[in-house]
Amino acid sequence: MRILYLLVALLLAPLTNIAQDGPTDFLSADFHKGRREAVREMMPANSVAVFFANAVRNRANDVDYIYHQAPNFYYLTGYNEPNAVLVLFSENQQIDGVNNNEVLYVQEKDPRAEQWNGKRLGIEGVKDKLGFKTAFNGSAFKQAGINFQEFDKVLFFDFENDFRDSSDEADLFDLIQSFKTKANYPADYDSSKDRFYSMITSTDVENSANVAQILGRYLSRDEKLKEDELINGFVNAEDDKLRSEIKQKVTLKLDANNLNSSMLNEIMATLRETKSAEEMVLLKKAVEISAVGQVEVMKAMHPNMSETEIQGVHEYVYKKYGAEYEGYPSIVGGGNNGCILHYIENNKTKVGNDLVLMDLGAEYHGYTADVTRTIPANGKFSKEQKLIYDIVYNAQEAGIEASVVGAPFQAPGEAASKVVTEGLLALGIITKEADARIYFPHGTSHYLGLDVHDQGTYRPFQENTVITVEPGIYIPEGSDCDKKWWGIAVRIEDDILITKEGPINLSAMAPRKAEEIEEVMKQPSPLDKFELPTLN
Repeated sequence: MRILYLLVALLLAPLTNIAQDGPTDFLSADFHKGRREAVREMMPANSVAVFFANAVRNRANDVDYIYHQAPNFYYLTGYNEPNAVLVLFSENQQIDGVNNNEVLYVQEKDPRAEQWNGKRLGIEGVKDKLGFKTAFNGSAFKQAGINFQEFDKVLFFDFENDFRDSSDEADLFDLIQSFKTKANYPADYDSSKDRFYSMITSTDVENSANVAQILGRYLSRDEKLKEDELINGFVNAEDDKLRSEIKQKVTLKLDANNLNSSMLNEIMATLRETKSAEEMVLLKKAVEISAVGQVEVMKAMHPNMSETEIQGVHEYVYKKYGAEYEGYPSIVGGGNNGCILHYIENNKTKVGNDLVLMDLGAEYHGYTADVTRTIPANGKFSKEQKLIYDIVYNAQEAGIEASVVGAPFQAPGEAASKVVTEGLLALGIITKEADARIYFPHGTSHYLGLDVHDQGTYRPFQENTVITVEPGIYIPEGSDCDKKWWGIAVRIEDDILITKEGPINLSAMAPRKAEEIEEVMKQPSPLDKFELPTLN
């Protein structure tokens, strides 16, 4: 009998493990550790950097949105729970009896809370799984022996104040309040002014007039900044001597406290702009999942589909591959709806014979894709649709070709805009070049990674940077052109890896040429026979 029990246990063990096992292809603890070390290398001497986990956000009543970690926090820790603080020191410190250059404060283990909302790593978990040597419960942060006044610089991201105070005495609200108390955070602290002050103090005499001009543009858009005598004085100073005097006053004001809410943004933008090989595995998978979603929708599309149904097919493909989320709200715009750049209602009940603009991206283990295809719902581009489509395609080709190491960030946009402008002029949709912006009103590129609009420096392109190239033409109903163009909206967007050998289209799996799209749309779909009962 004992042998029988043993055999049954052995047979059932793999099934139990399968049921409990989750994904194993997350970023490694060594990756996150290496990113923390990279931050420390860029921190000033005798400084401390403080990062807070993302807030829990309420959806309705006692239901919260699915939790999503702050990308910078995830990048540096791999920790995916709320109510946590990461503290990095430029040099080793003696913290609560431990000599270390980093400490992570986390949610405390709580069997009752975990029964309702899932397991927590706790102190031992972050040490074992995430590789931290020093970790404490969040409740210890209030009593932590960190004297922020002893540091020359306290680096942090200023607070958006979009979090609630729960009954938990170690929630994000309480952690931030503890930090503000410890760091002597002024009640009137203004991070935007702090950033502009830093620009002034870091500017040499030769470039002060240029910086004054840049600050002047911000002043024209922000009434609050106009009230600041120092920034106003620097912008309107008549000579460099006066600017130097104001610079000294700004330096004294910055020295009044050691808080800095601008430097971390520069550090993280620099690090996240280029991707490691380990990151590229996840980002490439997110992009390819999104490209497969586009292909499957091409095969399944028919005029009687709704925008919501089209969205659902995309997102089903994401889930089939294990993508946890969408990287951003899915955009599915049929006909004139595609002219709304961030259209997310997706509630048109039948797409008919219109073009359908589909801008969607899977998020896989934190990394998000951003892929757009525009296809004819009936499987065949009309004459007018194809003329507009081909302009956008050629513009994208030019933009991708311009995405090379060393090129300015604006290069793809300039190349694409030139093609779009020439195309619209040739069709008579516009009569002067400046009017092209009416029908192509957005930029062409942004960084891609842990955020769909990822952090970066906007310097000339670096090797291993991933950007989007996404030209578009949108001609809403009522436009000042021939009615035959009304309601046509086309955007083509691909995710481009910049390498020394040239740009690589990571989303090339999804066809882009009009003729190729039409051929794919002739193929059968697994959903052709998927029918649900009619509901009253």
